[in-house]
Amino acid sequence: MFVKQVSIFVDNKKGSIAEVISILGESNINIKALSVADAADFGILRLIVDEPEKAYYVIKEKGYNVKIAETLGIEIKDEANELGKVLNYIKENDIEVTYIYSVVGYMSSHSVIILKTPNLEKTEELLVSFGVKIVDPSSLYKE
Repeated sequence: MFVKQVSIFVDNKKGSIAEVISILGESNINIKALSVADAADFGILRLIVDEPEKAYYVIKEKGYNVKIAETLGIEIKDEANELGKVLNYIKENDIEVTYIYSVVGYMSSHSVIILKTPNLEKTEELLVSFGVKIVDPSSLYKE
């Protein structure tokens, strides 16, 4: 049960992120989570949206370099050190977390975290055995 992430390469210049976000908004695509990583000349905008395939085609049509990747969504208690416990458990089991970010406005008593690891299947199995709830991707997408 992996969450589809849309990754878009954007120029590292004023307004480039706003342009992409506007394109999605004008296409009635809702952003559930986002992360931006920047380098000298470009940035990578990573998004969880309610219609990942539609987002892919809309952005691709505008000339952007875009791809869809699988990530793992987990639900944790919205309490101090809950994320730390999960990340330490992953580390103790020799799994690297490539990147991580959170979903906005999901639940009041829980947080939803998006993880990327080199082996999502192994990470999912490990976290389930640790008692971590895996997010059903359909809960993030349009019905």
